[in-house]
Amino acid sequence: MSRNLPSLSHNFATRDRRSPHSVGRDDAPDAVVIGAGHNGLVAANLLADAGWNVVVCEATGHIGGAVRSGEVAAPGYISDLFSAFYPLSAASPVLQALDLDAHGLRWTHAPAVLAHLFPDDRCAVLSRDVAVTAASVDEFAAGDGAAWRAMTEDWQAISEPFIDALFTPLPALLPVQRLLRRLGAAGALRLARMAAQPVRRMGDERFDGAGAPMLLAGNALHADLSPEGAGSALYGWLLAMLGQTYGFPVPVGGAGELTMALARRFTARGGTIRLDCPVTSIDVVDGTARAVRLAGGESITARRAILADVAAPILYEELVGVAALPPRFVRDLANFEWDTPTLKLNWALSGTIPWTAPGAIGAGTVHLGVDLDGLTDYAADLATRRLPRNPFLLLGQMTTSDASRSPAGTESAWAYTHLPPATEITEAMVADQVSRVEAAIERHAPGFGELVVGRYVQSPAHIEAENPSLRHGTVNGGTAQLHQQLVFRPVPGFGGASTPIDRLFLAGSSAHPGGGVHGAPGSNAARAALRRAGVLGGGRRRLADVAMNRIYQD
Repeated sequence: MSRNLPSLSHNFATRDRRSPHSVGRDDAPDAVVIGAGHNGLVAANLLADAGWNVVVCEATGHIGGAVRSGEVAAPGYISDLFSAFYPLSAASPVLQALDLDAHGLRWTHAPAVLAHLFPDDRCAVLSRDVAVTAASVDEFAAGDGAAWRAMTEDWQAISEPFIDALFTPLPALLPVQRLLRRLGAAGALRLARMAAQPVRRMGDERFDGAGAPMLLAGNALHADLSPEGAGSALYGWLLAMLGQTYGFPVPVGGAGELTMALARRFTARGGTIRLDCPVTSIDVVDGTARAVRLAGGESITARRAILADVAAPILYEELVGVAALPPRFVRDLANFEWDTPTLKLNWALSGTIPWTAPGAIGAGTVHLGVDLDGLTDYAADLATRRLPRNPFLLLGQMTTSDASRSPAGTESAWAYTHLPPATEITEAMVADQVSRVEAAIERHAPGFGELVVGRYVQSPAHIEAENPSLRHGTVNGGTAQLHQQLVFRPVPGFGGASTPIDRLFLAGSSAHPGGGVHGAPGSNAARAALRRAGVLGGGRRRLADVAMNRIYQD
């Protein structure tokens, strides 16, 4: 369980073994990017495309942040260590514009996108073929298939401007205008209502059976959104529709191939990645970010910008320091809410999972453990800081999705669930939930335990140790609930890359539009840095930054 993770560094990344010195103004890069996660690498690529000299400083010995893979459960079995399925990547105009296929990235799909197993072993299936999805939900109630088709048609009519609006920096005026033209006044009001609606209510209004609502609600639980939570309908609908349209693809060879392609692209443009190179502080002079200081004592001056692919509290409280921030901003930052800690299990299996429900056999992602009421109970346990009695599981069948992940006839699989936020998650708590997770799988796949030839458990503490930016084992950069989204993410008034510090930009998932592997926070930060430098024209955007800063003037 405690085997060292493999290094994913290649010859384009240098380990930080330099003696302490300073990189002064004369030989300074244009920008320093803190963190080689996917958002940091997206930002670095876009700045390099603009002709900037960019250095990426990564605290660990690995490229990729929360998009990494390795052989941890058993030799020959590739596990995705954090994120695994990428519908947002497939839809993201940010990642698509980088042409990562030209840098070795290849995608593949499982036969089915997702299956939700009910406790009684009924199974709802989401497929890229809308006819298959419609037939599956129709088995729960006649007519639900037609309702699903109608929902898919509504999505297809607005998907392009909706996705553009989602991945464009706020206020995203042009994509929103295109979206409103597509919707009309009545359609816009209905979409706004859904954006504030709980997913349980959405399911009740649109469907008669249990299958389609569970596909929506289970997808909402990919974030920390309960079935009764405001905004959970929009998130569940978005992921379900992305799955219907794009599937839940995976990179051939492991999640890490996505970030390796980003790294290859960046270094081909002259960029530098330094591993084992933790930044301990950011020098702020007269309200402007000037340099980063490294653990070994070195200082690197940045001519134009510093971009941080770290969680917002880490950036502001640890790297900048609250003394350099407006007092009201510090008070708002104290209300920043993390998402719930993650417990992840990775298995090497000697055979495929013996599901008793045929619909689960070909699905890349399987939801199981509870029905809709059980989802509510699970969310309530987390909210009241109780260990879930019946955990909701998201399970990935990775060899089913990508044959390269393990030997023929075997399966590389994982499952994750959440634990309540607590000051301390003990080994006993972890052991309790591990046993509940494996028992839940065994109920739907008798003999599962006999197939296990290797297991690697990632507790919240292990997740943070493997990626220090995933504080407390959280993986979303902060809660996805409505009160911490859009202009409220990470604090009210700073809903994007801008910070109260000039030339310092937040490039991680704590910034709008939040978690998921789509690259938008990194792209938004790069665009903000280029505007600040006058490369993209910065008049209106700079005035907006000044206006946001005035919010925090006492």
